[in-house]
Amino acid sequence: MAAPGQPSPQQIAAMQQQFAAEAAKRGMTPEEFAKQQREQLNAEAQKHGMTTEQYVTQLRMRAMAAHKQQVEAQRQAQAGSPQQPGQPAQGQPQPQQQQTTHQVPVNPSNPPDPKAIAVAQFLRSQNLKTRTCIMDGQRKDMFKVKRAIRALESPAYAKAAAKKNSILPPVTDRASAENVFKLLPLSLLALRVSKVDPHAGHNHGKPKNRVKGLWTVKIEQHQETDPMMHYVFLYEGPQWKQKAMAAAVVAGIFAVVLFPLWPMMLRQGVWYLSVGMMGLLGLFFAMAIVRLILFCITVFAVPPGLWLFPNLFEDVGFFDSFKPLWGWQETKKKKSKKSSVGNASTPAPEAQDSTPSATTTATSAPQTSGVVKRDLAPRVEEAADE
Repeated sequence: MAAPGQPSPQQIAAMQQQFAAEAAKRGMTPEEFAKQQREQLNAEAQKHGMTTEQYVTQLRMRAMAAHKQQVEAQRQAQAGSPQQPGQPAQGQPQPQQQQTTHQVPVNPSNPPDPKAIAVAQFLRSQNLKTRTCIMDGQRKDMFKVKRAIRALESPAYAKAAAKKNSILPPVTDRASAENVFKLLPLSLLALRVSKVDPHAGHNHGKPKNRVKGLWTVKIEQHQETDPMMHYVFLYEGPQWKQKAMAAAVVAGIFAVVLFPLWPMMLRQGVWYLSVGMMGLLGLFFAMAIVRLILFCITVFAVPPGLWLFPNLFEDVGFFDSFKPLWGWQETKKKKSKKSSVGNASTPAPEAQDSTPSATTTATSAPQTSGVVKRDLAPRVEEAADE
């Protein structure tokens, strides 16, 4: 029989089984898990300015006080209600039914672990096939856990960890790789997320022109390391680029404010440059008006209408906006006609001759029969089908 205040052999066996289950859940042996717990206790004791024995005694006293309060609450509850047949008698200890989970405290005010920063920098430099997502209205890089674990098990990580002044933790197997990866959420450098619907609870429907593949995500409470789970990087790396850009913006503002103090030659140069930019802008608007007038004339004279610089307002590069020089207006209806003609065994010559094309030179006027208008701008429905 166990001494008063001491756990019974059954309770000790249950505690050992629970300890082994926690160790297996983290991919460690019970000895390795016990060593990790001792290291955490030593670190917490040093943080509170106590020895390990004093800190353990304090935790034990807190646990005993909480247990006494729980027992007193159960006694009071049993005294206020009649005893049921299946309930134990008063004074008898009830078996523990709830399992306690080990939670690692995360303090956002503490600086991140240097090892976690080194791991985040290494993963940032690897090709994790990240994709852009929206979290709290900001764009973040999202990746899968399996690709991060694969990068930690790669020879590149072993080579980086073997350097002289490297602080990267060693990785020997899958369990150690997962433990190294867990340094990121503990230091708030990467967190697990899941996909959510940004329009959930709204009365309106889903927008038709949403960007396909762009997720809206939220942070999950439980940070696990399943291979198919998604994480987002909260670590942005060194901020020297942002600081340099901010300094350049401040310098530009000061330069504009101090414009009256500039030398006369620089002020004249800025004036000529501004006049030249305004001239180019006016020339662009004049060209847009001329091409619109030309199209309105040709749409009645030689249908379907002629566009000068048909890609001027398309989503292309600067030089591609002026290629080709001119082109005939076409619509999507012509594409279906071309596909039906292509599926026929013997296409008619008239259908082949009536196919419109956008070229830089023209030999003869296009035929008006069978020619329909073409919309050069891509539509949202077409982009979604692709």
